[in-house]
Amino acid sequence: MRKDENQPLIFEVSTKGRIGYSLPVLDVPEVELDDVLPADLIRSEEPELPEVAELDIMRHYTALSNRNHGVDSGFYPLGSCTMKYNPKINESVARFPGFADIHPLQDESTVQGAMELMYDLQEHLKEITGMDEVTLQPAAGAHGEWTGLMMIRAFHEANGDFERTKVIVPDSAHGTNPASATVAGFDTVTVKSDDNGLVDLEDLKRVVGPDTAALMLTNPNTLGLFEENILEMAAIIHEVGGKLYYDGANLNAVMNKARPGDMGFDVVHLNLHKTFTGPHGGGGPGSGPVGVKKGLLPYLPKPVLIKTDDGYTFDDNRPESIGRVKPYFGNFGINVRAYTYIRSMGPDGLKAVSEYAVLNANYMMRRLAPYFDLPYDRHCKHEFVLSGRRQKKLGVRTLDMAKRLLDFGYHPPTIYFPLNVEEGMMIEPTETESKETLDAFCDAMIQIAKEAETNPEIVQEAPHTTVISRLDEAQAARKPVLRYQKAE
Repeated sequence: MRKDENQPLIFEVSTKGRIGYSLPVLDVPEVELDDVLPADLIRSEEPELPEVAELDIMRHYTALSNRNHGVDSGFYPLGSCTMKYNPKINESVARFPGFADIHPLQDESTVQGAMELMYDLQEHLKEITGMDEVTLQPAAGAHGEWTGLMMIRAFHEANGDFERTKVIVPDSAHGTNPASATVAGFDTVTVKSDDNGLVDLEDLKRVVGPDTAALMLTNPNTLGLFEENILEMAAIIHEVGGKLYYDGANLNAVMNKARPGDMGFDVVHLNLHKTFTGPHGGGGPGSGPVGVKKGLLPYLPKPVLIKTDDGYTFDDNRPESIGRVKPYFGNFGINVRAYTYIRSMGPDGLKAVSEYAVLNANYMMRRLAPYFDLPYDRHCKHEFVLSGRRQKKLGVRTLDMAKRLLDFGYHPPTIYFPLNVEEGMMIEPTETESKETLDAFCDAMIQIAKEAETNPEIVQEAPHTTVISRLDEAQAARKPVLRYQKAE
């Protein structure tokens, strides 16, 4: 239900015959539709589109945009998603004509600068991750997961090892991990977490075997905790002939501190639209480069960008490749933004990013710990998980608290995830937030915790100040509104 009738729908400001555009005089012969299209493809009546002036439509969508949550307009502590500020220099560089106005079908000789940027970006990502080669083709994180798993599958099959059908996934993993494994043709096996929130080594030893293709792991893990036994875990997987896959969602915590390649990982995907400040959300675009160790090089998606004495070229002669995984060569604009970020930050800057991300998360965790349950009372990395079990006993759910945060102008953190934490709230401040912002958010959370004790109804019925009142998410998913209908 809309609360603010002062902001009408675009259809409600529509006036028949009003237009918001002007076109040049037609300079080609006019053609009747029924002369060029079959009759069954021609509309019998005009589509229901709003008819408004250009100024009206600009004001309408500007007003709507001001009601949206975003990293430029407010704190966005979405745990596990690294919603950090996107430096505007990235946008300026991505709009350079030599990058923005080129086409992927141009002759290679005319886009050597763009190819050099892509190659140099690959080299930087190799150094950051400790991998031997990187492909920029995958479109986003989950696509990178699938690409890495397909290379692992190709590796095993090239060795005649067709019995490796299982991928091990921790119980706190991102939901995309088991989904990507399934799409890549594997069965998933769950490994439990121990009481410290880390992978249970004894359970891992129990589930590995000759049918193990890979272990998918995030480090720091989805609870924001560093897997202290990672070298032993790598040895367990490699001893049975499996591969170790690194989900790069949490790389923001360890840049220039630790490298997946040095931990024993064979494959890694990165989220350039997260860790390296490409715009994130709204459906894309993303960028999910994949890095591999030497044993998997033959299976990289083709064509592979290489450097020769004559410049840069795409090598398509890769007979063992898993093939092209995306049209053209990746989401180039996002890659330009990530390259700009890496070059502007430098090694020391990236190291500082991780240090401040970890500092901010630990500061917030300690401020909030007295008011919520803390499932894992230890130093975290870039994010931490609280539990609303205490509030649940008072009749206030984590969902209620998330909706109440909207009244304070904050996008809620990730809730009910990871699944192994009851009434979980995952909070990730990133390095780009000031202490003042962190304190203001903590103050709001503390007030909500106190409200749960003294005035639970105000939390249970939230939000109160937003344009849209409390939504029923299940109803919205089951019975979506597919089209606008004017009231009679």
